[in-house]
Amino acid sequence: MKDCLLYRLLRPIVVILFKIIYRPNIIGKENIPKKGRVVICGNHTNMMDIPLLFCGTKRTIHFLAKDELFKGLGKPFFYSMGCIPVNRRTKDKKSLESAIKELNEDKVIGIFPEGTFNRTEDIIMPFKYGAVKMAHETNSVLVPFSITGKYKAFSKRKVTICFDQPYAIKTDDLDVANQELMDKVKKLIIKNRKSDKKI
Repeated sequence: MKDCLLYRLLRPIVVILFKIIYRPNIIGKENIPKKGRVVICGNHTNMMDIPLLFCGTKRTIHFLAKDELFKGLGKPFFYSMGCIPVNRRTKDKKSLESAIKELNEDKVIGIFPEGTFNRTEDIIMPFKYGAVKMAHETNSVLVPFSITGKYKAFSKRKVTICFDQPYAIKTDDLDVANQELMDKVKKLIIKNRKSDKKI
């Protein structure tokens, strides 16, 4: 899957409109490497999380997206945007293989390890293993992020995305690696929720 022309054409337009409407706080975008294989991963709050991530890097992010989106006119659109379909009803090995292929070509993968929006009272839901597994198998760095606040158009109360420093997995134990990633994202969420309240 080549870096997508449609993505590159739409991204600057989406970013400009998004910043005008939502005026997001973007923290730590310098932590996203400008080259090399990267897995960007964090909590999932809303469909608007995807254009919010566009604001973090000019690199093409190949998102893992639920396969229900790849129906009808959605199929050519999401494929042309570089997205990778995921069957959330099974352990989808094909999507993992596709993501690993992109990483081996020094691309960027974007993934929400919770698998869906967090509608619970918990800070985060348990992470699925895809993010740490693909990072481990390709020696990619992980860049954790947190999304806090609400998407409110033209409001003083802003949504915040915070990117943590990139790091490499240093263990073959994916349970340990997955817990480490969860802990990093949870810590970011707690930290930025406190900061959001001061705004």
